[in-house]
Amino acid sequence: MTSPDAPRPSGPTGPGAAPGHGGPAGPGGVPPRNDPAPGRTAGRPAPQRERHTGRAVGRTLALALLLFVTVVLVLFVVFNTQSVEISLVFGNVTAPLVVALVIAAVLGGLLVGLAGLASRARRRKD
Repeated sequence: MTSPDAPRPSGPTGPGAAPGHGGPAGPGGVPPRNDPAPGRTAGRPAPQRERHTGRAVGRTLALALLLFVTVVLVLFVVFNTQSVEISLVFGNVTAPLVVALVIAAVLGGLLVGLAGLASRARRRKD
């Protein structure tokens, strides 16, 4: 006895039916997948649910890191107020240690940025 919701086999299913044909199972006893899952279209994967909690955690960690770095930099500036003599190619300059270190950091960042741009341009050219 079959329920009204159960799929009905198509084709011959009796003892004289050709092997591998007909019946609820297709060739090799594997049921055919003719109907896509409910709410899906054939050939398209189910849409993945976005995870907003990961973004929120990442933003919170980034904000905490930014706050930590800001506090460390402020303390760095406060504790490095002594003046130092900086020897340049064209002369000597006296400046606070913090200024010298910040200028060195900015120039280092510019060099790294230019190296990255050159590398990207070379990859695009190839």
